Amino acid sequence: MIPATSFSGKRVALFGLGGSGRATAAALVAGGALVTAWDDNAEAAAGAAEAGIPVADLRESDWKDFAALVLAPGVPLTHPTPHWTVAKAASAGVEVIGDIEIFSRERKRSMPTSPFVAITGTNGKSTTTALIGHLLKSAGRDTQVGGNIGTPILKLDPPRTGRYHVIEVSSFQIDLAPGINPSLGVLLNVTPDHLDRHGTMERYAGIKERLVAAAKTAVIAVDDKITQAIADRLEQAGRRIVRVSTRLPLASGFYVEGGIVYEAENGAATEVARLDGIPSLRGLHNAQNAAVAVAVARKLGLSVEAIRQGVVSFGGLRHRMEEVGRRGRVIFVNDSKATNAEAAARALASFDRIYWIAGGRAKEGGIESLRGFFPKIAKAYLIGEAAEGFAASLQPTVDVDMSGTLAAAVEAAARDALLDNAEEAVVLLSPACASYDQFQNFERRGDAFRSAALSLDGVRNREEAA
Repeated sequence: MIPATSFSGKRVALFGLGGSGRATAAALVAGGALVTAWDDNAEAAAGAAEAGIPVADLRESDWKDFAALVLAPGVPLTHPTPHWTVAKAASAGVEVIGDIEIFSRERKRSMPTSPFVAITGTNGKSTTTALIGHLLKSAGRDTQVGGNIGTPILKLDPPRTGRYHVIEVSSFQIDLAPGINPSLGVLLNVTPDHLDRHGTMERYAGIKERLVAAAKTAVIAVDDKITQAIADRLEQAGRRIVRVSTRLPLASGFYVEGGIVYEAENGAATEVARLDGIPSLRGLHNAQNAAVAVAVARKLGLSVEAIRQGVVSFGGLRHRMEEVGRRGRVIFVNDSKATNAEAAARALASFDRIYWIAGGRAKEGGIESLRGFFPKIAKAYLIGEAAEGFAASLQPTVDVDMSGTLAAAVEAAARDALLDNAEEAVVLLSPACASYDQFQNFERRGDAFRSAALSLDGVRNREEAA
């Protein structure tokens, strides 16, 4: 835990008692703050109270005595309307911050030179964060990984000399961290997302830019117009910029060509890592994630050899292009995290012969944007509420099996794929839908796919098949 000593002796309001909220409350109490915590969910409030967190209804509190309101990142700050606690804080002149801001203040107070890598972007944050952490750990560095991925930041071990904090940061968290100050700030990409929470695309992009603008060194993937413009602006302002591309060779920076990550300086390029044959890094989107991670690792002083060994041993993240099993030429891939068409597109682009399991609770737009990938789909196995709508989009171009349930889809897709004579066929769960019609979350859906695939005769898990 990282005690929040910057609020020692001060009264602090905290709203939102999920995992990160509880961790933040505990850190504030450990640092000597006088916490009043609340949640509109009675069950969450009661659970926090049982855990020893001081809980009281903030509607009845005297707000002029609070030094800060610490807000959970999932609670609206500005759009569609500020949460009632934010309105109360504004009326009383109380600052509104989040756990990333508290970490930044603690690091500044106690160990400002400790390495702090903050990763953001619309897509790829978790894989890139995990890969950076893996590269550092495999090279023997004392590394803490968390934030928006896995462990809340204030539950990690405190900053100290030689310890690296590798932190995934969402736009919600950046919005609550005016003093964020990473030694390395990473921006992967910016595409429309969370506009209901940020109001406009300009504001959303501006929040992402603020992270890298505050960093001592900014590592920016410049493959979209928004990130390219951000890199240009920061460079013109005299900031230290490292550019990364998967589309064009760079005279200086890091780029991917032919499945190889190169480090370039003044027109001279050196091979750093090969991505071909690494299942966890399939696809152009993962090439970007890997190139950015390699760039960060090099800027943190890792040798080329250490990076090569780390990249090869990276197992990837569960539910994100996760190879769960194999039988002969057929592989079973769990991409349950692909809850919309844009995310599913990255998986469909990564394979040539696909037995596609899709469906669930549909997002706006359905799968019309995926038509360019239909020729790669040998057959589609549709489940959940979206099945009929997806079938209308796919037929007659793609043969469709109205499977209904995930278990039935896995059984049918495996049967058909095993009869395929292609060099490699994939049974791919990449639903392009939310899971909530049949599963509690995408993790439960992915676990069900894994269990169903590994229960089939002759299917070995990845470690056994290697």
